[in-house]
Amino acid sequence: MILAVDVQYADDSAFVAGVLFREWDAASPDKEFVSVLHQVAEYEPGKFYKRELPCILKLLEEHALKPSTIIVDGYVYLDGDQRPGLGKHLFDSLKEEVDVIGVAKKPFAGIGHECEIYRGESSKPLYVTATGELGVAKELIASMHGKHRIPVLLKRVDQLCREAHKMAANQ
Repeated sequence: MILAVDVQYADDSAFVAGVLFREWDAASPDKEFVSVLHQVAEYEPGKFYKRELPCILKLLEEHALKPSTIIVDGYVYLDGDQRPGLGKHLFDSLKEEVDVIGVAKKPFAGIGHECEIYRGESSKPLYVTATGELGVAKELIASMHGKHRIPVLLKRVDQLCREAHKMAANQ
């Protein structure tokens, strides 16, 4: 199973969402999950993982999720292949047993063109990094369902955590 995750922050709380699916070209998730974490760490430039990693680990633990691959909103390697980002820290936390692919919407300083993929008719790339072979990861993300820049299931996980935050704010 493949799990795409995303996190939405509000004050000192985080709403972490996951969508689980079997096939890379799936149009809809098999299951959706949401967890809430309070007292999250402050954002530190270049150390985003310190804030986001505990959120993802809580989602995995709380829902007993054991995917074969996790897609994070961000980078596995900040420079494309060596400087660890969120995805690499997640990979290490999971004892290198789960492949991690990072998909970012904005370039990080020093990220090379080899990490870019273009989807749909967008002139703006996505930036893909991975614990495994980069070429394979790029092909998998390119093959995801949807005709726009952001694959449908990555858009869905983003919406899911935003909806969770909105529901909590309205209570």
